[in-house]
Amino acid sequence: MGLPDIGLAISGQAIVMTHQQELPVNTVQLYATAPYPCSYLPNLQARSQVATPSHLVHDDVYASLIAQGFRRSGLFTYRPHCDGCRACVPVRVLAQSFKPNRSQKRIWNKHQHLQVRVLPVSFDPDHYALYQDYQQKRHAGGGMDNDSVDQYKQFLLQSRVNTRLVEFWQPTTTERPARLVMVCIMDVLNNGLSAVYTFFDALITSGLGTFGVLWQIEQARQVGAEHLYLGYWISQSNKMNYKRAFTPQEHYLDEIWTAA
Repeated sequence: MGLPDIGLAISGQAIVMTHQQELPVNTVQLYATAPYPCSYLPNLQARSQVATPSHLVHDDVYASLIAQGFRRSGLFTYRPHCDGCRACVPVRVLAQSFKPNRSQKRIWNKHQHLQVRVLPVSFDPDHYALYQDYQQKRHAGGGMDNDSVDQYKQFLLQSRVNTRLVEFWQPTTTERPARLVMVCIMDVLNNGLSAVYTFFDALITSGLGTFGVLWQIEQARQVGAEHLYLGYWISQSNKMNYKRAFTPQEHYLDEIWTAA
């Protein structure tokens, strides 16, 4: 699969964070939410630390926050801030040093026929239909399996940073027309890429989700970016286990990125 020219403009100057650096309090402040049910671990309450006001979290500030273990959901940039729990561990893959394992090589080769389109974020009913089907088949009862159009837009299509929507298509053959099989949402940082969310045809069991991560790592490699941020890993959650397979990687622990 040839990589398209997708205009991932990444600055040559990465933001370097140290323990002493803080975002100016008169620019962006952090507040803690009230407790709410944890989405990943049963019978636990979670809290988040949210950067506010959200309209000031532009590209440079966002890159700084990502480097401090934050994540984006729509217009909200947050990180876990739970009472007595540190199960959520921020993860980033060292893209330039990444070595696929045997299984990942097979998956990469198996999906080379897919056609890729990289677009600005916008609503498409075909994307929404694929998202609904994915949630209902893969995450039934998870709280997002009945998302309305507005909830879908707020979660994935609202962004004040440099965001791309990536479509993966099975090409037209003599037996069937082209078919959309996966969509990835990713943010372009000045020091890497951040995988926001991926959804795909849940009936395809040939490792589409893994291929989506591999494709984003390869994009980071192509543009000279250091990292692909994968959000949070929770050792007690089976849904998160796939993230540990992409190595080498670093975990954000005690305000430092540490080799995992």
